Amino acid sequence: MAANRPFLSLLPVAALTFAAGLVGLPAGALDRLDFVVAGEDKKLTEAVRDASLLLSQQAQDQTDPQDLFAAARADYARIVNALYARGHYSAVVNITLDGREAAAIAPFEAPARIDRIMVTVDPGPLFRFSETTVAPLPKKTDLPQGFRPGEAAESGVIADALSTSISAWRDTGHAKAGLSRQDLVADHANARLAADLRLDPGPRLRFGTLAIEGTELMRTQRVREIAGLPEGEVFSERELKRAATRLRRTGIFSSVALTEDEAITAPDLLGITATLVEQKPRRYSLGAEVASLDGLALTGYWLHRNLWGGGERLKVEGEITNIGSGYSGVDYSLGVTLDRPATITPDTTAGLTFGISHLDEIDYYANTVEFGVAFTQIVSEQLTARAGLTYKAQEGRDPGGSFSFRNLSLPIGVIWDRRDIATDPTTGTYLDAEIKPFLGFGTSDSGARLMMDGRVYHGLGEPGRLVLAARAQVGAILGASVFGTPRDDLFYSGGGGTVRGQPYRSLGVSVSRGFGPEFLIGGTYFLAASAEVRAKVTDRIGIVGFFDAGRIGVDGFFDDGGDWHSGAGLGLRYDTGFGPVRIDVAAPVGGTTGDGVQIYVGLGQAF
Repeated sequence: MAANRPFLSLLPVAALTFAAGLVGLPAGALDRLDFVVAGEDKKLTEAVRDASLLLSQQAQDQTDPQDLFAAARADYARIVNALYARGHYSAVVNITLDGREAAAIAPFEAPARIDRIMVTVDPGPLFRFSETTVAPLPKKTDLPQGFRPGEAAESGVIADALSTSISAWRDTGHAKAGLSRQDLVADHANARLAADLRLDPGPRLRFGTLAIEGTELMRTQRVREIAGLPEGEVFSERELKRAATRLRRTGIFSSVALTEDEAITAPDLLGITATLVEQKPRRYSLGAEVASLDGLALTGYWLHRNLWGGGERLKVEGEITNIGSGYSGVDYSLGVTLDRPATITPDTTAGLTFGISHLDEIDYYANTVEFGVAFTQIVSEQLTARAGLTYKAQEGRDPGGSFSFRNLSLPIGVIWDRRDIATDPTTGTYLDAEIKPFLGFGTSDSGARLMMDGRVYHGLGEPGRLVLAARAQVGAILGASVFGTPRDDLFYSGGGGTVRGQPYRSLGVSVSRGFGPEFLIGGTYFLAASAEVRAKVTDRIGIVGFFDAGRIGVDGFFDDGGDWHSGAGLGLRYDTGFGPVRIDVAAPVGGTTGDGVQIYVGLGQAF
């Protein structure tokens, strides 16, 4: 491999231009396709086979001689590229069509019939880096771990090192940084590769004017406010990506592209053009979930993404649950939210909320009205903070008599989401924590409600094939009594969100008013834990084993008046491409709150 040659020129171009339009060639069925990769490296063999266009056409039962001939000639480069990606630079690839080497057949002499194809690949030795250099580099630039002497000389590692280096310069204002020279020298006798990459940082630039194209309903000034591009400040690739993310996050646009000007505006300004495509402003959704004892749950919403041309999002959503439940009546709710992005800062969303609900539970029924204002702050890609002010009024009745609550609350929470995939995570962590101080009026107590939901995911072996998942939920109400707290703020356990195998909200605490009879009510302390083992049987089908446990208390997490229950079961998952369909079958294994088998059907993992 000669020095001073561009990296892309290392790829052998064995597949020459194939002239389209050949007609009149009689098709023949392919009798046999043999594909042999020397050696015992299963992952390398899989990578080579995945790169083959011939194998792809065979799987699709495409046996037209023209298509097979074109695929065979293209496979030389495709296979060699796959081998370069694995660090093999001395490969020998032979592809014969009925005994003739495909590369030796002229493009205009395509066979009229192909009966047998033989592909043999000798990957050759694994090359390792002898030298690795990238210069110049900004301070504190961390290159990929694999880009160092002694490591496998995979072509992707070289590309990653180059990309990381250029991004480091761009993050320090050098928007025009690029590769000025690269020397890649292969020592075939010793299976070593020397990589020397030289960069040209270019001048340090500042953000220029943001030009906007493609808007129809959206006001351009609001686009600038939402993007939050710091015009006049030092250029940063990170800030450019954040601006694009902010625009996508609104849901208004189906396509967002931020393009840098080719020319620099004197003295040091770089203009940016935002090319946008707006989505249809309205959307609706319907959903359903079924559990054998909890009954049917129906959900739906209607959404307007851009109500007044400034990115305002109006959402009306409703829910009807426990339809056909054998343990409680039907619950229903209706909520309206109006959100405005880029309020106060580009990463702050302000919202108005209003909701009404009717709960017909095992131990009480209640009608609730609440309204308020909320603020959400995107701190980073993984961290989101929220705060609000809400007034709630609730009236209802339980076995102890009628109740009425009025309070003003200040919910403050954070979400720290480090999962790889939100709907079907295979690694990472998730934490949702909230503290909600509340001021009661009349017979309502004052205090604070704390709630935490933490999850962790760990993959074993091949990514996504075997995943261990665990969840812990902790809740507490401080400073307020059971009877002085709105019923929907109290804690219960049982059902799909806490303990599968136990009836919905079946675990609470037994209390009485005065000399009246005892009845079940929610507790002021709550613990729940879940563990799952998720295994993929095929690319689409998975099985799950799980165990859930929950505890409710009134004077503490482990008080004498509290109790535990638990459930376990098996589940089936089918990957739809946008989230798995979930079927869980569970039964009680501890406690006295339920018996028999329960079935849960829904979309997405249980947690």
